Amino acid sequence: MHRSSPYKQLFGSISARVALGITMLVLSLALALASTNFAKLQQLAQSRYGDRGAATMQDWRDLVRRIKPMADAEKIEQVNDFFNQRVTFVDDIQVWKQKDYWATPLETMGIRRGDCEDFSIAKYMTLQTAGTEIEKLRITYVKAKIGGRRSTITQAHMIVAYYPTPNGEPLLLDNLIPDIRPASRRADLEPVFGFNSAGLWVAGAAKPQVSNPGSKLSRWRDLVARMQSDGFE
Repeated sequence: MHRSSPYKQLFGSISARVALGITMLVLSLALALASTNFAKLQQLAQSRYGDRGAATMQDWRDLVRRIKPMADAEKIEQVNDFFNQRVTFVDDIQVWKQKDYWATPLETMGIRRGDCEDFSIAKYMTLQTAGTEIEKLRITYVKAKIGGRRSTITQAHMIVAYYPTPNGEPLLLDNLIPDIRPASRRADLEPVFGFNSAGLWVAGAAKPQVSNPGSKLSRWRDLVARMQSDGFE
């Protein structure tokens, strides 16, 4: 990929408040995923979402078990397909009656509906649970061009970027299209910032930028608390 690729060093502007929130979220995700109580997740899926939700959770457990020894190239394909084929895109306001709600993977699999954040969080956490190195994964906010690569109309969107090597071209896991493509083939997406459990990449930084999380992080803390309650301990 060309050296000027924005995915090699993500660029864009981001408010301090959002940066602090995201940093807190990703660091907390690392702790939340230290271990996974699969039996508890299965029981909750059955009690909250019935047979269909329990079946989806069982499929997810089987997926994690099956792909754990596989190479990353196969893992990302199977995880991307799993959620793209089972989850229907629906805006938060329709599902949760909130403008912006971040669902746990259990919630996403239970109702089989979600927006781009829910797809991305579920894929990222599944890959982490299956043993993919965090250094190779970034949840990435992008500006998606609506109506084609030459369109001037954009909207905020979230994907997962997988980096085979630290400075290599990432492969993008997206709910908008079924197949995984390298960044050079997604001219319709303009990266803004990316993050993982190591930190936050913005404004062309060569290293992740980690800040004091501050106090305005109730939404992120709520997400982590709900995940831990579900069985991510």
